Amino acid sequence: MDINRYSPTYKINKTHMTKLAGYTSEEIFEILYAIKTMKAKFIAHEETNILNGTTIALLFADTSLRTRSALEIGTKQLGGECVLLPYSAEDMQAGDNVRDVLNVITRYGVGAIVTRGVNQESLDEFMQVSSIPIINSTNERYVPMQVLCDLYTIWEKKKKLEGLKMAYVGKGTNTAISGIMGAIKCGIDISVATPENYAIPQQYIDRAQQYGRISVTTNPIEAVKDADIVYTDGYHYHSVTSDEEKAALKLYKVTPALMSFAKKDALFMHPLPATRGLEVSAEVIDGPNSIVYDQAENRLHTVKAVLALLVK
Repeated sequence: MDINRYSPTYKINKTHMTKLAGYTSEEIFEILYAIKTMKAKFIAHEETNILNGTTIALLFADTSLRTRSALEIGTKQLGGECVLLPYSAEDMQAGDNVRDVLNVITRYGVGAIVTRGVNQESLDEFMQVSSIPIINSTNERYVPMQVLCDLYTIWEKKKKLEGLKMAYVGKGTNTAISGIMGAIKCGIDISVATPENYAIPQQYIDRAQQYGRISVTTNPIEAVKDADIVYTDGYHYHSVTSDEEKAALKLYKVTPALMSFAKKDALFMHPLPATRGLEVSAEVIDGPNSIVYDQAENRLHTVKAVLALLVK
């Protein structure tokens, strides 16, 4: 389906967003068009008080700079406000009932709960009992808002989505899992190159193959050949990269030599934070074909679009 021929209604029939697997191509397009609208309003300095008087609760189990900044600033620009709630898996296991917690928070007038670092099993439980949106910014399996941000950035730069080729190179992280699902639903062909011991679990590859074309290899050159976008992810955010990982992933570092096998106008993407010299060379991430700061900028507009569509 061609996004440029899609007519948005700026409505989606969804309550929660913890992953994109349950979202249709059309629903993803609705969000991408909403991101486009939010960015246009931001550039025009047009007020968008959609969340006037609404509080968004941030339930973060780990730290974040860019994600939390985008959420707090974006919510404020929509006329609402954010509050950071303390979260501990140990506390939840020590006697707190999820239904009780969510019912109480809802009665405080909270419009949505945005989580980070809360495992998917817990989020599935949250969604079963929550009457307000549960939105996952990042957890061990999925990063849906990052993927939406990335898809919008590709559309913005390439003026299309359908028919493009994206090569993902490196470790099979949660970004890779979410990225291939979101991209393939938008008509992007996917090629993945990962070491065998750090591959994307086969269940996610199988699921993505239901929607489009995806090839998997251990050869990064094969994956990157004629790609329109080359994407990689960090290896050690909130963790230490072992010597074993470094050795296995050495051949997957995105360098100018590897980029030379992609199309001449191929874009480089990375969700940040990045370690220059580990998963990507400085020449690539700081080079003219890198759009990592555009991705980071568009995270703000993505947050605003998701909140505007989901918070009723």
